[in-house]
Amino acid sequence: MLSTRSAALRATRRQGQRYFSSPIVSTLQSKIDALAKQKTPQFMALRKEYADVKIGDVTVGACIGGARGIKCILSETSILDPMEGITYRGRTLNECNDQLPKAPGGKVGLPEAAFWLLLTNEIPTEAEVKALNEELHKRSTIPEHVYKLIDGLPKDTHPMTQLSIGLLALQPGSEFGQAYRAGTVNKADYWKPTLEDSLTLLGQIPLLTARIFRNIWFDGKHIPSDPTLDWAGNYAQMMGVDDSEGFKEVTRLYLMLHADHEGGNVSAHTTQLVGSALSDPYYSWAAGLCGLAGPLHGLANQECLAWLKEVMVALNGKEPTKEFIVDYVQKTLKSGKVVPGFGHAVLRQPDPRYMLEREFALKHCKDDPLFKLVDCVFQAVPPTLEKTGKVKNPYPNVDAHSGQLMYFYNLKQENYYTVVFAVSRSMGVMAQYIWSRALGLPIERPKSIGLDVLAKAAGL
Repeated sequence: MLSTRSAALRATRRQGQRYFSSPIVSTLQSKIDALAKQKTPQFMALRKEYADVKIGDVTVGACIGGARGIKCILSETSILDPMEGITYRGRTLNECNDQLPKAPGGKVGLPEAAFWLLLTNEIPTEAEVKALNEELHKRSTIPEHVYKLIDGLPKDTHPMTQLSIGLLALQPGSEFGQAYRAGTVNKADYWKPTLEDSLTLLGQIPLLTARIFRNIWFDGKHIPSDPTLDWAGNYAQMMGVDDSEGFKEVTRLYLMLHADHEGGNVSAHTTQLVGSALSDPYYSWAAGLCGLAGPLHGLANQECLAWLKEVMVALNGKEPTKEFIVDYVQKTLKSGKVVPGFGHAVLRQPDPRYMLEREFALKHCKDDPLFKLVDCVFQAVPPTLEKTGKVKNPYPNVDAHSGQLMYFYNLKQENYYTVVFAVSRSMGVMAQYIWSRALGLPIERPKSIGLDVLAKAAGL
């Protein structure tokens, strides 16, 4: 038994080494290297000559309020603008959806093309995306002992818990971890084995998460990976809830829209914090996943869908009307509850991610009863919230729509929705992790203080 286990671990450790000289990885490395050389002088000047320049003030409220809005995290890959929403390397999501290569016959920008953009600040060519897809498929192999571990978990183990366990089981294959322990990589090149790990992790995560899904809800009857399909399309097919091209397209859309969201959200910041200690991508994203599993971060989609289903019950089979929704929302607010999916800490316009999902729904499922409700809510809720005078942003965010699309395409296992989010966000956190190593960011160590110190500063 011990020798079998050791052999499995050795196989895991070798999994990335076969691909180190892949032409597409070499191309990706050269592009990242060129961009890093362009950015490094700016980074070094800021660190050495302008380190004392103030970019904001820290208030008592910020200290005890979750550090909200404090500008102290570097994120090159994406920025959240109050009016434009999230931008990937300066491009709006509408621009990304228009410009990124598509699947054959598709209309949605491929998420793996978005990953290339986040890494390189370039829109990839069709040929580059094709080669990247082939590379991800090559790296997707999961050792048998990891499958056995996942298959042996109780079905009532939350899928996010299973995903964290699975990533940690894959950690012995980390190229960065091996190179660091062996002393075979210098600090300036840390990002290269990190890139290797990130590509392998991205190749493996659709298979791992599909395995978890089919184990829990389909008695372990699995659908094999199809190397002819794109990254997201293959993931949709392996879930096996809908074999239509529409489900593949909506999966591509969801994964592209949720790929990155700055560096301050819980899962992204956790990943970068743990990574700053030079924990490898597997350790770091496993930690980030534990943050994503928290109800204040990764459950918004489910909570919005639950609220929509409550309204459907209240409608009792009737068509939704604006008048009914306004009355229902007013009663919700008077009871001290909130309307989930509306408002955003930063945005002051409708979430572009929501609007892109709405555009998709109008083309593909406008007669769906749940979409008719979503549409009616979209018309009725913002002016109702605006009249209260208490809401800075009365518009819907992406979570107000995502559940409807998943539900329409028969992905009704709501406990799994956060896992789909995790598959998407793995691209953004890995791109941020790679750039943290490319720029040589140090270990994070903010200063903590106590209430008495705050009270003294406030003059209490």
